[in-house]
Amino acid sequence: MGVSDETPRRLGTGRTRCPHCGLVQDRVATLDHDWVLLEPDMHPLAHTVPAEHRWIELSDGRVTVYGVCPPDQFQRCRVEHRLACSAQPLPDLWPWLTTLRGENARHSQRQNAPEPPPPPEEWPDAG
Repeated sequence: MGVSDETPRRLGTGRTRCPHCGLVQDRVATLDHDWVLLEPDMHPLAHTVPAEHRWIELSDGRVTVYGVCPPDQFQRCRVEHRLACSAQPLPDLWPWLTTLRGENARHSQRQNAPEPPPPPEEWPDAG
């Protein structure tokens, strides 16, 4: 291996079409030597994205999950295409919120349920 005067190469990235919605998604290398499919041209403020879904771009072109809480207020991040894909169900980002929503739905059904019939005025002779 020799010294090179060339600027370091960025890791190859690419664009593919989502098999669910047909839109373009960015294929980007991660620090774990894997790939992740990110929403193209979208860089929201990191504090608006749940910690386990923040992908921060590194100087070499790779990305990593950025779980620092709270992040710098000006830090930008990337999000996975599956979170933005209209043809896929949204994952359970906050389990406690999903549980609360289910409980509220049951509470609403109980509240709107018809009243049970009143008991008969005279009970039958059971013996």
